[in-house]
Amino acid sequence: MTTENLVQSAPAGSGSDFARLSRRIADAGLLARRPGYYTFRITLVTALFTGGWVAFALLGDSWWQLAIAVFQAFMFGQIALLSHDLAHRQVFRTRRPTEIAGRIAGNLGVGMSYGWWMDKHTRHHANPNHEELDPDVDPDILVWSKDQARASRGVPRFIGRYQAFLFFPLLTLEGLNLHWSGIRSVAKPGLRARGVEAALLATHFVVYLSALFIVLPPGLALLFFVVHQGVWGVYMGSIFAPNHKGMPTLTGRPELDFLRKQVLTSRNVRGGAVIDVALGGLNYQIEHHLFPSMPSVHLRRAQPIVRDYCAELGVPYLQTGLIDSYRQALTHLHETGAPLRKRS
Repeated sequence: MTTENLVQSAPAGSGSDFARLSRRIADAGLLARRPGYYTFRITLVTALFTGGWVAFALLGDSWWQLAIAVFQAFMFGQIALLSHDLAHRQVFRTRRPTEIAGRIAGNLGVGMSYGWWMDKHTRHHANPNHEELDPDVDPDILVWSKDQARASRGVPRFIGRYQAFLFFPLLTLEGLNLHWSGIRSVAKPGLRARGVEAALLATHFVVYLSALFIVLPPGLALLFFVVHQGVWGVYMGSIFAPNHKGMPTLTGRPELDFLRKQVLTSRNVRGGAVIDVALGGLNYQIEHHLFPSMPSVHLRRAQPIVRDYCAELGVPYLQTGLIDSYRQALTHLHETGAPLRKRS
């Protein structure tokens, strides 16, 4: 669907459409806090994360440590998802406990700057898939539209030719990229609570690397690091890739109301409880973008309400399976790289 199609799908005076949907969602009780759910989830994730490191310490010099590396990559992803929910005020109503918990989870837990990520993600939510305003579609490594491909230089131009084939291999570096982005954010002025974030990041890296090289011989420590960080990167990318990649991108000032801007640029992923846990509820990406402060446990119940409402309005609502979502994203990446292949 092109930007022109998106604009045509938004009738004049449609600004109240989201308000009517909001009333339906509120009447269903889906905007209410779920302290019990988050207490259970935080406790479970903390226990599993701690248990993983206890097992790491007890195993010592063993090739089974690579299984621990994979397990902890999954746990890093789950902690990052909790940090995401915290940033959206799904857990606490006020800012102070939200920021404290978010920095503990993000900076200390997984070595990712909570403040940097929150700023980036807030801009993404405000303008999803907007080529000039959404940092998630900046052409820094990959290109997300044919216009970006034609204008690309350097690394994006080189990688963009075959980016669909390189996408998942590149994700093995995403964990390191998140670490590096956090380090850069605290190295320059402007970040809120910069000193606290820097101290928590430094603590994470010192404790993490010390544990690897104290418990394991150097070769196995390096291998653990590569497997752990690589699998975490692929896991994080696999959570976020289905959400918007391959959906229409916007430029300029498209005449879309809030509801259409969020729905038409997002994709849902079908699945049961396993998919819900693995993707942290972000498989209900449309509902999450419409109601970012909604507890993630409520998104499944909100989905049929939003889908049916979109059908009433005639707004396209895309939901697909997990594998097909990756196929659509990779097909889009291959198509956007076409201008670069013609040049070569």
